[in-house]
Amino acid sequence: MVNRSYYGHDTQFYGVEEHRLVGGKGDGLRLFQVRNGSGLEFTVSADRAADLSRVSYKGVSLNYMGSAGYVSPAYYDEPGFGFLKSFTAGFLTTCGLQNIGIPGVDGDEPYPLHGTLSHHPADRIYYTEEDGRIQIHAKINDAVIFKQKLVLNRTISCEYGSNILKISDNIKNEGSTDEPLTLLYHMNVGYPLLNENTRLAISSERVIPRDEEAAKDLDTWDKMLPPVPNFQEQCYYHEFAEKSPCAKVWGPDSNVGLAIRWNQSQIPYMTEWKMMGERDYVLGLEPCTNKLTGRAALRESGDLHFLKPGENRHFELEIEFFDDEKDWEAAE
Repeated sequence: MVNRSYYGHDTQFYGVEEHRLVGGKGDGLRLFQVRNGSGLEFTVSADRAADLSRVSYKGVSLNYMGSAGYVSPAYYDEPGFGFLKSFTAGFLTTCGLQNIGIPGVDGDEPYPLHGTLSHHPADRIYYTEEDGRIQIHAKINDAVIFKQKLVLNRTISCEYGSNILKISDNIKNEGSTDEPLTLLYHMNVGYPLLNENTRLAISSERVIPRDEEAAKDLDTWDKMLPPVPNFQEQCYYHEFAEKSPCAKVWGPDSNVGLAIRWNQSQIPYMTEWKMMGERDYVLGLEPCTNKLTGRAALRESGDLHFLKPGENRHFELEIEFFDDEKDWEAAE
């Protein structure tokens, strides 16, 4: 850490600043910009489910920013694939809670691509700085009259001088009926960390292609390409044997990397979204509760999870950042 004798205010090196965007479709969005004083910087988008729109380490941008850029929830086009019109992507877009994966109809109710949660503003959000720890606390309400009554309480935290970012989520069913729950952490790695030289390592026991397009390149699921015009996305499901899965990325050209860890008992799967298209150049590493077959298919197969009235479900993820390749290689 720096010597406090040399500066007047903490924000010279670390702390939280609140901003609002001006202009465009992101006009008015409330952002919390966090710096921890040792090279980790990230932005929390309060009006987009307290997701992480930007993350950088040692001055290197790590996330992909979708071509839509910052978009207010007011522009959300729900039906079908309308989600993509306002998909900021960023480092983290939280998908669910009613559906993850393809849009479809469950019973007589239509559910859009990846659900609606990422377009809910936080009802309450604030930050604390205590004992060398910065925390963003947010409450996101996913509730509809006559339907679901779900509440997400999220804490995003880091420490001064550390290279670790933590996400702690608690989801509660505040309704009076059993409620389906699907959840996907859509983490999006982008250029310059991501390019054709990027190394990808995932501690999965089994890799399953989602479709024929992915199956044809199954042997190279971990190899990146330079941007390809009109590339067709490839998705792979990763299944894990150990209790603490790890997905990690190293950028030899940028000399930074990261490792994502979570609890397999909380989040059994991870989807790899390999999208090597020009301008749509992104690697999605997406820990998830279910495969992305849509809510109706999950119900039919018996894989749809439910929260009972008053029940809580807890989820934790940790992202560690590296500027030394040997440390990245040793990470598990």
